[in-house]
Amino acid sequence: MSSRLYPLAVGNFAIGTGMFVTAGLLTPISKDLGISSSAAGQLMTVFALAYAVLSPVLAALTARLSRKNVLLVAMGVFVLGNVLTALAPTYPLVMATRVISAAGAAMFTPTASGVANTLTEPERRGRALALVMGGLTVSSAIGVPLGTWLGTASGWRATLWMVVVLGVIGFIGVAAVVPAVRIPASGRLRERFAPLGDRRVLAVLTTQLLMFAAGFTAYTYIGSLFDLPLPAVLWAWGLGGIVGNQLGGRFTDLYGPRRMIVLGLAASTVFLALIPVANLALPVALLWAFLWGALGWLVAPAQQFRTVAAVPGNVPIGLGLLSSAQYIGLFVAGLAGGAALDWYGRVGVVVLSTVLGLVGLLFTLATYRPAAISPKESVPAG
Repeated sequence: MSSRLYPLAVGNFAIGTGMFVTAGLLTPISKDLGISSSAAGQLMTVFALAYAVLSPVLAALTARLSRKNVLLVAMGVFVLGNVLTALAPTYPLVMATRVISAAGAAMFTPTASGVANTLTEPERRGRALALVMGGLTVSSAIGVPLGTWLGTASGWRATLWMVVVLGVIGFIGVAAVVPAVRIPASGRLRERFAPLGDRRVLAVLTTQLLMFAAGFTAYTYIGSLFDLPLPAVLWAWGLGGIVGNQLGGRFTDLYGPRRMIVLGLAASTVFLALIPVANLALPVALLWAFLWGALGWLVAPAQQFRTVAAVPGNVPIGLGLLSSAQYIGLFVAGLAGGAALDWYGRVGVVVLSTVLGLVGLLFTLATYRPAAISPKESVPAG
């Protein structure tokens, strides 16, 4: 695998840590800012909504720039947003600064996937996408548990400064290693949404939305679902995610994306329903979290591969829309999960996440036929 891709994974590691770590810091954030746990959970919600809205807009505005310059601007904006969050004294200002961080993330992650797709041979594309997106899963195994521990011990703002350092490292890596790639793309916003006229693309995006809504309804409020040591549970989930993401890339190349997507969705739904069982004892929770992470993250490389195959002539736009769908799912998870927690407690969150997972699985089975994409299909670089 090309060493030029590793800084992209590091950048995604910083972004993943910065966004997902709020799930482990609901208690210190709520105490410091004088808000409820569900209100603290909305920090992830506003990040997700801003990402989903800004991703296609910023992609259109930066279409004529080299991808390296976009990556550098994106990481700079992300770092700035986290600096401002760490300094913000009130809840409204913290929410506003999360929008700035999301703007950087909305430019970086889809661009990183597009660069990985361009720099890699078709037969290795699944693994390349898994490597770059692996930064997000590694962040959940290392960055989020570490940030949760640091935030609990030294205050949640210390965790934000840790994210700033990670972002600076990602910026330096991109500047030093990533080539100045140009990927043809339209700068007109209307054309950014043109793929939505294709039913195959809509099916991919809907699966992505439902999948992330289901998983992150539980993940966003996981601190309220478990009575066990939270950093350990998050660490096991993230470690499983690393394994699943890497296996998902290899298995996607070998067996095709559909099998990975169906397997991952089915397994994730089962594990969401088993959350009360996982809460019985720490060893059970660790095994549950590892398997949920591993089987759930099988889907990520396969969904990207599926998107590239659906829009081979518009790869950057397709991957940008996929990211938007993902973060709309996170937005739904934050709002719906917070409401379920306030109204029905942890049982409501578990039931809601399981139902969303089942809906996502049934939708995918109905819309993604076995003959839609062959296992060995090659797609253009974009």
